[in-house]
Amino acid sequence: MHIVTANEMYEMDRFAMEEGGLDGRILMENAGRAITEKIIPLLANESQVLILVGAGNNGGDGFVIGRTLRNQGYGVNLLQLVSDEKVRGDARYHKQVFQNYGGLVHVDAKGEKIECFLEQADVVIDAIFGIGIKDKLRPPFDRIIPMINNKSAKVISVDIPSGVPADEGLTFQTGVEADYTFIVEQPKMSAFLQHTADFYGKWEPVSIGLPPIGHGKHTIRRTWQQADVQKTLPSRDRFSHKGNHGRGLVIGGSYEMIGSVAMSAKAALRSGAGLLTVATAKEVIPSVSSHCAEATYLSLPSKDGRIAGPVSIDFSMYDGIAIGMGMGRDSNAKAFTRQVIQMSNQQLLIDADGIHHIHDDLTVLEQREHPTVLTPHLGEMSLLTGLPVAQILLNPFAVTKEFATRYHIWY
Repeated sequence: MHIVTANEMYEMDRFAMEEGGLDGRILMENAGRAITEKIIPLLANESQVLILVGAGNNGGDGFVIGRTLRNQGYGVNLLQLVSDEKVRGDARYHKQVFQNYGGLVHVDAKGEKIECFLEQADVVIDAIFGIGIKDKLRPPFDRIIPMINNKSAKVISVDIPSGVPADEGLTFQTGVEADYTFIVEQPKMSAFLQHTADFYGKWEPVSIGLPPIGHGKHTIRRTWQQADVQKTLPSRDRFSHKGNHGRGLVIGGSYEMIGSVAMSAKAALRSGAGLLTVATAKEVIPSVSSHCAEATYLSLPSKDGRIAGPVSIDFSMYDGIAIGMGMGRDSNAKAFTRQVIQMSNQQLLIDADGIHHIHDDLTVLEQREHPTVLTPHLGEMSLLTGLPVAQILLNPFAVTKEFATRYHIWY
C-alpha cells in the first residue's frame, strides 16, 4: 500500500484516464459503488442517511453513493452545499443520473438548511471536499463542519475528512471528525500525521480500478504490512540448521538498563537470525541470559556495569549488527559506539543511546559503505536534525527523506 500526496494522486488519475483510457465517469462510478459496499454494513435497515456533497470529484462520489443506497432501499437525503453552476464535469453527470433515478437534490449553498437535515440524520456521509484543500475554510464551511462534529450521528468520510489537507507541511483550521473514512485507492499523507490522523477515524482503502503500474510509477512511500514482512523471511530448507540462517550481533545494555537489550535479542531471534551473540557488560549477562537462553554472550570491558571499551570484536563473524539500546550515555560508551560504526562493514542498526552518541558528528555515517538503519523517536530525530519537534511533526516524510539522503541512511 502506497502513501501519496495530492499531486501524486492526481497524476495517478491522469495516468488511468489519459494513458490507460479509463473514462473519469467510470472511475467515479467505481469509487461510489466501492465505498457504498463498505458503508452498508455500518447501517441499520431504518437508518436515515444524509449525504453532504460539494463540488468536484468527492461530490460526484456522493451522488453515486446516494443513488446506490436509494436503489437498495435506504432513506437518503442529499444536500448540495454549493450552487448548481459549481457542479461540473463528471460530478454533474452523476448528479443528473441521481436525479434521473428519482433522487432529490436539496441545494443549500449558504448553509441555511443543514441544521434541520442534521437533526434528522442517523448517518452523515461527508463528500464535501477532496484532497485539493490547502487553505482555511471559507464561509459557510467554517460554520458547517463544526456543526457536523457537534452532532451525535455516525460520520463517514469519502476519501478524506473534509477540511483536512492531504499533504504534510500544511496547517489547517478544522476538519470533519469522521468515525470512518473510506479512502480512494491509496492513503494520503495526512492519514499518518499526528495532528491529522485522528480526523480519519477508522480508515480503509477501496480500489476503483486504477492500473497498478500507476501506483509504483508515481509514488515512493509505502506502508510496511504483514505481507511485506513475510516476503523478507527466507524460505528455509527442511534440513537446514541455525548456521544456515545468518549470525547477528546485538551490542548494548548496562546494569540499570537490562530490558532493552534483552528485548532486542529476542526480537532478532524471532525475526529469523540463526545465531545470535549479545555483547554487553559482564555484570549484565546473567540477567539478560535468563530472558534469552538461545543467544550466546560476549563479555565486553566494563566499568561500574557499563560498557567501557575498547572494541575487541571480530565483526567479520557477523552478518548484521545492532547497537545502542540501554548502553548509557557516558564518554566511554560514546567512544565505543563510534569505534564500532567505523570498524564494522556489515548492515548496522543504531538505536537509542547509540543515536545520542553520534548526533554531534554525523560524518561517521557518511563514511559507511553498507546499509545503516536508525530508529529515532521524535526527541532523537530532533537531536539528529537540530529541528524542533513541532517542525518534524508537521513534515515527517520530508524531514526523514532529506536526512536519510544526506547521511546515506536506509529509508
